Amino acid sequence: MAEEVKLLKTWSSPFGLRAVWALKLKCIEYESIDEDPSNKSALLLQLNPIYKKIPVLVHNGKPISESLVILEYIDQTWTQNPIMPQHPLEKARQRFWAKFNDEKLLPSIWSVFTKERKERKEAMEELVENLKLAEEELQGKRFFGGDKIGVADFAFGWLANLMSVFKQVTGFKVIDGRFPLLSA
Repeated sequence: MAEEVKLLKTWSSPFGLRAVWALKLKCIEYESIDEDPSNKSALLLQLNPIYKKIPVLVHNGKPISESLVILEYIDQTWTQNPIMPQHPLEKARQRFWAKFNDEKLLPSIWSVFTKERKERKEAMEELVENLKLAEEELQGKRFFGGDKIGVADFAFGWLANLMSVFKQVTGFKVIDGRFPLLSA
């Protein structure tokens, strides 16, 4: 029996892209279902009745919500090309940096995007400090986990995907020469 794998997402969501990248890395075929976050489908509301947001991975009819949870589910379900290290300390570090991205870095960039004048300047300072911390963590490494791509790298993947859009909208470049490792 073939497995049924569907992913509800939008093209622009960094959270949905995480699941796309993980499924592609693991060579898992899936049906992509694009959602409109401003006009949520009955399917989305049925599959994620608590948060009512994307992404939602549906595996053999069972929904899994929240992007970091989805990544761990994908990694544990399809074991080829692992994205989580086996060692508990390294696994904890991957989770820490993914959580840092979601709870510190993304909110700080959103603040820069939505604030004006003095508040934007303060938000930009906080964003730069958060980027410095991530840049320092990458010192001497290709990925957050060293030589292998992992969950933290998927979490930070929005940098490559959305920074050019951010520059076009706000008029300034966040990832510049100060952050060569994040830029790479």
